[in-house]
Amino acid sequence: MLNTTMQAAFTRREFVHRSLAVVSTAATIPTFLHQSAYALVDPDDMPLIKDQPGIPQDRILVVVQLSGGNDGLNTVVPYGNPTYHNARPGLALRENQVLPLDGGDGIGLHWQLEPLREMIGEGLASIIQGVGYPNPNRSHFASMDIYHTCQARGGKGLGWLGQLLDQIDPTNGTSLVALSGEAPLAGQGHKTQPIAFENPKLFRWIGSEMHAALEARYQQISRDSVEDPNGINTLIPQPDNPRSFIRRTALDAQVASQAINEAVAQGSVTSYPGGQLSEQLRMVGAMIRAGLGTRVFYVGLNGFDTHAGQAGRHANLLRQFAVAMQAFYRELQAIGQDQRVLTLAFSEFGRRVGQNASQGTDHGTAGPMFMFGPMIRAGLLGKHPSLAKLDQGDLIYNVDFRSVYAAVMEKWLKADSRKVLGKTFRPANILKNV
Repeated sequence: MLNTTMQAAFTRREFVHRSLAVVSTAATIPTFLHQSAYALVDPDDMPLIKDQPGIPQDRILVVVQLSGGNDGLNTVVPYGNPTYHNARPGLALRENQVLPLDGGDGIGLHWQLEPLREMIGEGLASIIQGVGYPNPNRSHFASMDIYHTCQARGGKGLGWLGQLLDQIDPTNGTSLVALSGEAPLAGQGHKTQPIAFENPKLFRWIGSEMHAALEARYQQISRDSVEDPNGINTLIPQPDNPRSFIRRTALDAQVASQAINEAVAQGSVTSYPGGQLSEQLRMVGAMIRAGLGTRVFYVGLNGFDTHAGQAGRHANLLRQFAVAMQAFYRELQAIGQDQRVLTLAFSEFGRRVGQNASQGTDHGTAGPMFMFGPMIRAGLLGKHPSLAKLDQGDLIYNVDFRSVYAAVMEKWLKADSRKVLGKTFRPANILKNV
């Protein structure tokens, strides 16, 4: 039975601020069945939505997807190895185009990654070398599915982030927000479904632009849901009550839309460079600053499929990536939130060791992952893949990406990675004692 405190209706402002952690869009209707009523109660009166023991509720994960297959060899450059130069007579970076790293021993960064090198010096960035998986797939879609689901054969199963949030987020609401347009497969869980948009202004009800009658009916649904004098019971969507279902869905979508738009409208306290990734991270920073209850943010940068004319395109992409990440952590430091935010950046595969006839590189296998935040072990981590021992002209991985995921889940978010990965992977040594 719901007690009298739970039956008290909230004002609109109270509802917006208290319910963000459990609201969602129409695409996530199943999550409302068991959780939507809890959005209307004071957290002090409802233990089911308080912090779960052992799970740090204040920690955030940001995932950056570098789509297309980033060329790891021209990102983390083995400039001291003659084999690299012989394999890439037109693409290999010369020593004066490489930023040396402490302890790199002939390995440095592409010259456009100076902001990343600065972050390494500040203890805010690390590069995990030679990340991949057994029996690699060179298809963009299949390999990306493997990284999203952790299933060796890919497929359209549940995502690793969705299953993670099923486990650690008691509300299963707006726990994952994707700003790269499409909802990532990685965010699909049993109960967790991501909210996805590119422009928060488009994440809104547009009925008023279609016909005044639609707007009037929508507002009536929302008003009835919040101000119903009969109490909270009519706000709980019942499986056998379609009208209740629609009312709850409409209200949830409206609240989520309003809260996200209000958060993004606050802007940032520091400046960001232009570019696709910078704008996405600017919005993430604004939502974190506003105190939204989102646990995972998903952003992306496209264009890494450099089959032809790679040199200039790749340099520009690396620059966008580096300046965006530096600006993001400058913002987090300025608003006092950097200690809460761990960022993981990955690509679905690397490129082949040898260049092709079009001054580009074709689909390969292993490549680097990147980690950001004051909780990471800074610098180059792991061994650079061997250029002497190849698999059909491709690099052989040294670090299974699932061990990186395991470290994020086990060490940062204090979750059981075995429940997500299906078996035990030893967490990679990439984080400090957190």
